[in-house]
Amino acid sequence: MKARFHWMGALLAFSAVPGFSATTTANLSVTATVTATCAVATSPVAFGVYDPTGADLDTAGAVTVTCTSGTTYSVALDAGASPSTPGDASTRRMVDGANFLPYALYLDAGRATVWGDGLNGTSVNPTTGTFTGDGTAQARTVYGRIVAGQYVPPGSYADTVVATVTYN
Repeated sequence: MKARFHWMGALLAFSAVPGFSATTTANLSVTATVTATCAVATSPVAFGVYDPTGADLDTAGAVTVTCTSGTTYSVALDAGASPSTPGDASTRRMVDGANFLPYALYLDAGRATVWGDGLNGTSVNPTTGTFTGDGTAQARTVYGRIVAGQYVPPGSYADTVVATVTYN
C-alpha cells in the first residue's frame, strides 16, 4: 500500500508543478491629429443657347464644399479670366476669340448680390459669418445671368472662374 501512495504522490507532484511563466502589462498609447481641412468641387454654370432678342438668360451651377466637422469656411469666386476691369468680379465676361459676352454670378436666386471676393461691391458666401462643415458635401448654388440685348457675334463663349474656400 505504501508503494501505491508513492506512485500517486509522484503523479500528483508532477501534475502540480507550477508554470514558469509570468505576465506584465503596459498601456499602448494610440493617437491621431485631425487638422481642419476642406475639399472643393464645382458643377458648371452652363447657359446653353443665348438669344439676345429674348429675356435675360438665367441658369445655375454649384460650388460643393466638404470640410471636417466643426471647420468654419467661406467661399469666394474670382473675376474670371476676362473681366472688363481686371480683378473686378462684377465685370465678368466670357470670351470667344476677340469677342466678349458679359455675365454675372450671384449668391441669391433673385440675382441681387454678385458673388465675388468681397471687393468692388461683390460679396463672399456667406455674406456674414461663416458656414460650418460637418463632414458631408455642402452644395452652394451659383446663380448665373446673361442680360438680354447683348448683340455679340455668334460663337462659343467661355470663361473660367476660380472658387476659393477659406477655412479654419
